[in-house]
Amino acid sequence: MPRFLTLADVAEQLQINSPAAYALVRSGELKAIQVGGRGQWRVEEKMLEQYIEERYAEASRSQPALGDLIMARAVNGIADTSPTLRLLRTSPGVTEARST
Repeated sequence: MPRFLTLADVAEQLQINSPAAYALVRSGELKAIQVGGRGQWRVEEKMLEQYIEERYAEASRSQPALGDLIMARAVNGIADTSPTLRLLRTSPGVTEARST
């Protein structure tokens, strides 16, 4: 992969459209440099990787652990019959989600 990516390359890697990639750059969320003529933006590969890592970190901070969510529902007496949670409650290693 080249050191610098075009916004079209960034959009393809993030599976978003080009205007969304441009918006990330203009907002400062994704660091880029402007080269050459008007509208010629380049994103260094390591900056894209850093952006992705930051998004994952942000997502993990803002989402409660699934086990905690299941336990909180059990403590509060809220029944959850969703297939995903039923599967997790019966999975080996998710013993904290089981209620008696």
